[in-house]
Amino acid sequence: MAFNIKLTGCYTKQDYPEKLRSITFYDQEKDEELTFLTNNFKLAASTIAKLYKHRCEIETFFKWIKQNLKIKTFLGTSENAVMTQIWAAMIYYLLLAFIKFQTKYSYSMHELTRVIGGILMENVSLLEALKLKFDKLKLLKRENYQLALSLKI
Repeated sequence: MAFNIKLTGCYTKQDYPEKLRSITFYDQEKDEELTFLTNNFKLAASTIAKLYKHRCEIETFFKWIKQNLKIKTFLGTSENAVMTQIWAAMIYYLLLAFIKFQTKYSYSMHELTRVIGGILMENVSLLEALKLKFDKLKLLKRENYQLALSLKI
């Protein structure tokens, strides 16, 4: 269902004096009624409802990216830079998920990330470290390896 409206509030009328279109859509999957406001009078109401639904899915996807892939900001602004960063983060996440699945690691992905980050530069087997309880991982002593650089003078 769609109908035209005009904002009548003191400030809202100043902010947007043009007509708007109110579209009500019933989402059968979620069993809820959604109402959208738009200034697009050309597209069909069903098309606008589908666009908003996909917009919500995109926002949910980016929320998942922020929470799981730990991307707080993008390093570049071009499409290629953003896509490269997302792909690299997704590959990292999928590798972690695969390691978690293969080793039957019982802790969270966050803990797995911490474990891998903690032993990355150490001479410790990842598979052996994942078998340890989390408290014992802290007790692993770091072996200091120092490269000997011989200088001839």
